[in-house]
Amino acid sequence: MRTHYCGELNAAHLDQEVTLVGWAHRRRDHGGVIFIDLRDREGRVQVVVDPDTAETFANAERVRSEYVLQVVGRVRRRPQGTENADLSTGEIEVLGQQLTIINSAETPPFHLDDDTVSEEHRLRYRYIDLRRPEMLAKIRLRAAVTRELRAFLDSQGFIDIETPILTRATPEGARDYLVPSRTHPGEFFALPQSPQLFKQLLMVAGMDRYYQIVRCFRDEDLRADRQPEFTQLDIETAFLDEDAIMRLSESMIRRLFDKVLGVQLDDPFPRMTYAEAMRRYGSDRPDLRVPLELVDVADLMRAVEFKVFSGPANDPAGRVAALRLPRGGELTRKEIDDYTKFVAIYGARGLAYIKVNERAKGRDGLQSPILKFLPDDVVEAIMQRTAAEDGDLVFFGADRAHVVNEALGALRVKLGEDRGLLQGEWKPLWVVDFPMFERDEEAGRWVSLHHPFTAPKEEHLGLLESDPGACHSRAYDMVLNGTELGGGSMRIYRGEVQRQVFALLGIGEQEAEDKFGFLLNALKYGCPPHGGLAFGLDRLVMLMSGASSIREVMAFPKTQTASCPLTNAPSEVSTAQLAELNIRLRKTPEKAGD
Repeated sequence: MRTHYCGELNAAHLDQEVTLVGWAHRRRDHGGVIFIDLRDREGRVQVVVDPDTAETFANAERVRSEYVLQVVGRVRRRPQGTENADLSTGEIEVLGQQLTIINSAETPPFHLDDDTVSEEHRLRYRYIDLRRPEMLAKIRLRAAVTRELRAFLDSQGFIDIETPILTRATPEGARDYLVPSRTHPGEFFALPQSPQLFKQLLMVAGMDRYYQIVRCFRDEDLRADRQPEFTQLDIETAFLDEDAIMRLSESMIRRLFDKVLGVQLDDPFPRMTYAEAMRRYGSDRPDLRVPLELVDVADLMRAVEFKVFSGPANDPAGRVAALRLPRGGELTRKEIDDYTKFVAIYGARGLAYIKVNERAKGRDGLQSPILKFLPDDVVEAIMQRTAAEDGDLVFFGADRAHVVNEALGALRVKLGEDRGLLQGEWKPLWVVDFPMFERDEEAGRWVSLHHPFTAPKEEHLGLLESDPGACHSRAYDMVLNGTELGGGSMRIYRGEVQRQVFALLGIGEQEAEDKFGFLLNALKYGCPPHGGLAFGLDRLVMLMSGASSIREVMAFPKTQTASCPLTNAPSEVSTAQLAELNIRLRKTPEKAGD
């Protein structure tokens, strides 16, 4: 039905007869001459229809926005002065000789050029939204990304292997989506949160190098970079250690950015321990474009009478940290109040600060409600440690360490963005030496920082019994601009170590056998040392496209409440379907009277 795509035409096609198909982006009637901007996936071209061809002109008069058209015409140069530099086809136009209306269209729910449409409305009519050039560009970028990733891994000897979607529920950190079985009444499949166990079994099977671009499912609270169903690039290898896996992954990401964006990333990526990342940035995925850093001042605050500072300073689980903002003295009181409200989101109960007006004047050159609580020597030590200068502002966080880290870590990034402090466009990083476990004080037990199949460092095996909190794992995360692109680890490949870790996590022998028996059994039969990682494909494309949410780079995403306005999913099902599955719904209080 076509000889060319609309957006492919240029001056090289002058005087050629072409056949085009697409949508009427816009129609304009200029004194008896009709102009139609015809659009397809490659772009737009201007079609001109004049009254000399009566039937074609009559058809053109009937055209409205988003009609589906076929146009046969001749490519000619636009009259001088009417070129459109904003279009790749802006030098030329097509003189329409035949115009066929393939299909009409009702008035769309929004115009494709309208950028004020709510996301809910866009998702309800996603098939219209995807016609917008910016959305099409993101979908095409995603395709280019997956194509390059596959090409790299294929060249490195990896095998693309599918793993099951219907599997059994295993604890991996989030709630499972369950699927009832009709043929096994009262029993359920679970949709995989990741292919973790299957890819480990593939290593036992001798597949050596596996990859898969795979759909994963997690029933968890959502945010901008989360969806109930998302896509991972999953990679697993045998007989490679973590350094080799990290080097290979770096090469893949560097090649990807070079091929798709023409961007040269650092070679090699810098590496930072988890402890250093938390100390300097309050986050295990720091955005290195922001030059601001947290500075510990707890030792200076232990003896002060101000309990807001001295309490956390003397608490082994507490932290007191300072964050210097260059030229922060320019902030108004309202702006400081707004930042105080911002850190409250992360549990901070306040945001103390000191404005540095004239450093040389000591206390008299400073401005803050907290100065009266701090001795001169402490104030001077704070100024020296933070390297504060005239015009700066120093923020403070004092609370449980995790609260201070989350609050000041988030504030650091927000200040960097608000104050235009970002340095460089792309800042990759490896974070390594993660703790193996963290303590869930409320539950009174240890939990895995990554997942229960992560291997401890060989030299820390003895700490599994004596001091689990000091045990480090062989895990590694790739971070880019403050976003975790991918995470992985070396896996436990010896059955006795896996059982020891399960026991430490409160998973008894029977539960371990019930939930992970197939893995434990496989470890008996010559399991090789292996490891891997998974990249969040949606997050990767989100970053590369400059989108603010992964919903912008998925063809048919869910809302933040895990619903689909397009299909009205989730939805109720018939009583007959439920009966087939041996399920009866319990009425909620609001439906009890139905």
